[in-house]
Amino acid sequence: MKRLVESLLLLSALLFGSCGKKETIVFLGDSITQEGNSPGGYVDIIRTRLCASDSSSWSVIGAGISGNKVPDLQARLDHDVLSQHPTLVVIYIGINDVWHYALGIGGTPPDQYEAGLRDLIRRISSSGASVLLCTPTVIGEKFDGTNPLDPRLDEYAAISRTVAESTGTELCDLRSLFLTRLRELNPDNASQDILTRDGVHLNAAGNLFVAEQILAYLAEKF
Repeated sequence: MKRLVESLLLLSALLFGSCGKKETIVFLGDSITQEGNSPGGYVDIIRTRLCASDSSSWSVIGAGISGNKVPDLQARLDHDVLSQHPTLVVIYIGINDVWHYALGIGGTPPDQYEAGLRDLIRRISSSGASVLLCTPTVIGEKFDGTNPLDPRLDEYAAISRTVAESTGTELCDLRSLFLTRLRELNPDNASQDILTRDGVHLNAAGNLFVAEQILAYLAEKF
């Protein structure tokens, strides 16, 4: 009976994304995070790893919406994030802010991107939560700077780094980490199918890689 009860508790934690509900992480982002909350995604991997520990007291919530840019995160921060009373908010954004320029549906101007990140950090910090800001990763997996949107993506990643430094916010520099990893795994300089399935959205290897970077941060800070 004891084993059955323990199994049911673990299953409940995995299904509902909680394990004790004493501390809450919210992952805020776009379709990469939305997909990451599905089985095998980076949010799901983090949830499973944290809930597997007997001493864990984390609740892990995915708050990604496809197509979102920084202004969208600002608009839904109160409802989707702060209402959860998080301990930590992981912001993983920037791809659509850049990519939508190329798609002809309007990206986010650099000054608006920077101001939006600062607003998000200010509001989250004012609520008492910590912030981990991630730089945007890749739009194309060539590691030598020849992906068409690399210059603009580098610009926006640099903005994220500057915002993190000037606000005293923890940074997970996923763009730099991805490029380093791609130099190791992508000798043919392919544009996709290394850490992504389409040059943007994470495949199994990419989800595991992102999860490992964030889990390393959690192990150090919490």
